[in-house]
Parts: sequence; structure tokens; C-alpha cells
Amino acid sequence: MSEDVLEKISKQAQDYYKKSPVIILGSGASAAFRMSGMWKLAKHLIEHIDASDLTDNEQTSWASFCEELNNDVDLETALHKIPLSQDLTFRVVNATWNLLAPEDIGVFKESLNNASLFPLGKLLKHMFRSTTKELNIITPNYDRLAEYACEQENIHHYSGFSHGFRGNAVKKDYLTSTRQVNIWKVHGSLGWFVNANGVIISLSNINGIPENLTPLIVTPGIEKYRSTHKEPYKTIIHESDDVMDRATAYLCVGFGFNDEHIQTKLVNRCANNGAAVIIITYELTDATKEFISNNNTNKYLAIEALGEGKSKIYTSLYDNPMEVDGDFWSLSGFMNLIM
Repeated sequence: MSEDVLEKISKQAQDYYKKSPVIILGSGASAAFRMSGMWKLAKHLIEHIDASDLTDNEQTSWASFCEELNNDVDLETALHKIPLSQDLTFRVVNATWNLLAPEDIGVFKESLNNASLFPLGKLLKHMFRSTTKELNIITPNYDRLAEYACEQENIHHYSGFSHGFRGNAVKKDYLTSTRQVNIWKVHGSLGWFVNANGVIISLSNINGIPENLTPLIVTPGIEKYRSTHKEPYKTIIHESDDVMDRATAYLCVGFGFNDEHIQTKLVNRCANNGAAVIIITYELTDATKEFISNNNTNKYLAIEALGEGKSKIYTSLYDNPMEVDGDFWSLSGFMNLIM
């Protein structure tokens, strides 16, 4: 591919980037840090949840659910097909937390001696070199990697709660800051918990689920749609919707266009309001390819990996995808196009 073509693609990326895009972090963004995905989570649930003390109906449901997973049905589909009782859902939530929280804290510890671990932090710091005062990240991920990235670059962040060892739900302007990153976690966070009285708090890097507290993370499947009508999800989703509606550009990192809470807004903003979108990921999902191929947007740049040290680029500037040298599909590699 000629240098002129790569230069045009770089200019396209820079033009979209200048719009201070809303950053959407998908599961692929966490996978880059070896966080477990849905497949490993499914195996973990099968191995670590014991339903033998529950009712016969619940045991039957759990056996059917595990059978679906063992037949390589994805976790979300299995949870849609076989709804679980409240007790089983509680156990799924706790088992999910127990798998992901140690991995999350492991990444945090690694970052203490690796100042370049989070390309996202470098990107946010660069975006704040403009007149922009506030940036927004929207993510369905439970982990706190975005928060860690902000803190490594000494950037103030807000995710729905006050700072400290015990955070309470507050508005995003509860503190005055010259620069702020808002992190809208639409499916909850590993640090969010609720007690038996419905009191919601945020706790910093703890090693286990505190007694009589339940993690506030939304499991896939039907329960996702039930839980997101409650707090704190209701407020977070409302705020994230407002952010999506105001944006003129989006930067999707490891996002597969498989989450309806985010995808619907994004698709409609691009199709009906002329918003621009950048998509960088290891592998574009079928849903993503459908999005860019069905005229849902005429302003897009999508990049995926293509073997060692190569990328495949789909752009609204050209009819056909192009193969290029360089790992522009990764966040650190993509930054070479815009800086």
C-alpha cells in the first residue's frame, strides 16, 4: 500500500480524534491484560458453583445450564435460554467476582512497576492537551482498568461514587477539577456492593466479598435487563445515553457491537446524525462488519489484526479493505496514526 493511502487514513483518524470522541471499551480491551472472557468465565461457573443444597427445580435448571455451556453455547445465550433463580443468580454473581477481582488487582499491582502498562492513560493525557475539560468512557466491563489508567497518569476520574476507601453515590460535579474523565460502567463494577438494606457503596481494592454484601455486577442474559432498571445502573445508563447523544465521534476499543445498551445508541447516532466512529480490535466481530458494510455510517475507520505485525483496515474512504504493515489495531499502535 502506498504511503499516500496510509497518510489519508492517518488524516482520517486524526480528524475523528480531534472531535474528542467518546471512548467505548469492550471486552477486548480487558482481554489485552489477560482478563478472563466469557468462555473462561463459563468454565469457572461450571467448576465452582454447587447447587446440591438448592431445590430440585433449581438443581435441574443448573444442570441444564451447565449442559448448554459444555455444548459450547455461549454464556449469554445459555442464560437467555435457561433463566436462573435468584439464589443461583446470586451464586453466579459471586463466582464471577471471585474469578475477575484477583485478575483485576493483579493488573493493578503490575502497573505499580510499569509506567507504560496502560496506553489508555497516555491517550487520555494526550487528549487533554487540547481545550477539552471533560472526557467520557463508556464500558460494560466490570474491571477497573480504566480507573487505573487514569490514576497512573494523575488524571481525576469519576465513576458514580465519591473517592476514598468507602465511596458513596454522588453526582459527577461533586468535586471541582480542571480535567475529568467520566467512566460510565453500565453493567457495574468489581468495587460496587449493596447490603441487605439496599445501601450501595464503592470499596477500593479489597481481596474478598465482604460479609453480608453482594457485588453489583450485572450478569449476561435476562437478568441484565431486569437489573439495569435499578440503581445504580439506571442513573449510570441515563448519563451514558446523554453522553452518546451529544457525541459527534466514538472510539471503540475491543468492542464487538454485541451489547444492546451501547450498540443501539451508537448505530443510530452514526446512521442518523452523521457521527464518526473508529473501531480498533484484535478481530472484528460479524456484528461489527455488518455495521460498517450496511451503510449504517459513512464515516468509519475499523482496524483489526492480520497476522504478526500487520493490520487490516476498513475505511469509508475506500471501497475495499487494505492490508498494511504495523499493529494499528492495538491502542498503542493506533496512537501512532494520530500523534
